[in-house]
Amino acid sequence: MSMKIFDPTAPPAARSVARAPRPASLSGLRVGLVENTKYNSETLLRKLAVRLGATHGMTLALVSRKRSPSHEVDEAAQVELVRAADVAISGIGD
Repeated sequence: MSMKIFDPTAPPAARSVARAPRPASLSGLRVGLVENTKYNSETLLRKLAVRLGATHGMTLALVSRKRSPSHEVDEAAQVELVRAADVAISGIGD
């Protein structure tokens, strides 16, 4: 009697991802922050925004808050980030 064993795992599917073009300079750009609800995430991101402002003259345009660290940025927040900010930074805490 022979036995067949099935492996339920599969390798990740390869896919190409188009990245947004990088700005030539950060000088004077508007930054949007994506806060993921982890402990200290917002504090870390806001301190980063202050540093970017001092170093590059960037301004904080928007802080968007995700439902949880595992959720994606919802579509409405994506639209608002594109409208209000030149660059977006998503950060973690802990």
